[in-house]
Amino acid sequence: MPYLSRIRINPLRAESRKLLSSPRAMHAAVQGGLPGQPEQARTLWRLDQDNPHRPHLFVLTTDKPDWNHLVEQAGWPGADGEHYAVRDYTPLLQQLAPGRSFAFRLTANPVQNTSKPDKPTPRQQARIEGGATRGFRLGHRTAAAQLNWFLTRTPRWGFDVPAAPHLDGTHDTDNEPPRDIRITTRQRRSFPKGPGTAKEAHVVMHSVTYEGRLRITDPALLTERLLAGIGPSKAYGCGLLTLAPLREGA
Repeated sequence: MPYLSRIRINPLRAESRKLLSSPRAMHAAVQGGLPGQPEQARTLWRLDQDNPHRPHLFVLTTDKPDWNHLVEQAGWPGADGEHYAVRDYTPLLQQLAPGRSFAFRLTANPVQNTSKPDKPTPRQQARIEGGATRGFRLGHRTAAAQLNWFLTRTPRWGFDVPAAPHLDGTHDTDNEPPRDIRITTRQRRSFPKGPGTAKEAHVVMHSVTYEGRLRITDPALLTERLLAGIGPSKAYGCGLLTLAPLREGA
């Protein structure tokens, strides 16, 4: 049974600053809230920092988690209020039906595969000169490319993005109506894969947060993406797609 959790993070605590600045450290903290063997548990997580004074960590797990360690290390353990919430995800999945619309949010790492990078790093150049046959996975760097990455893949994810409500029936210069989607955050992250990792082995990713409105075309495909995630770098806070019911008439 899947569970979706929301945990409040106190950004002023020393442990919080470590987690907020290191996707690798946050991944370890998330895994620490799961029973059993962490490597056997499938998790997705996303850090939402709309309000930098009250960031929230969202986590999707296959087993029911316990986040008391995160509250003690990086929250407000003695304060009033709900420190974290864990909800059964099944009722939301049961609401998915063709044609139904939801508001959505996704943080993803949009990438492309190529055999010849335009500006190869020393490590990539060494692989090319060594006759590497496997392609390179490179992040999209411009907002236009990142948006196109998303919109061209929605059919395989079980939904589409309709035209923006106030622009329905209007068209831009390409004869396509503007879609109801926006990029709210773009960030380049670079961090070591592990303690003592050489600089050339650092993880480099371009994370992008998308928000908007989607319309379901295939509930089975969408359910699969909700549970398995979208795109690469899932261990580092990418891939978790969340939905919210729209107000009537929206």
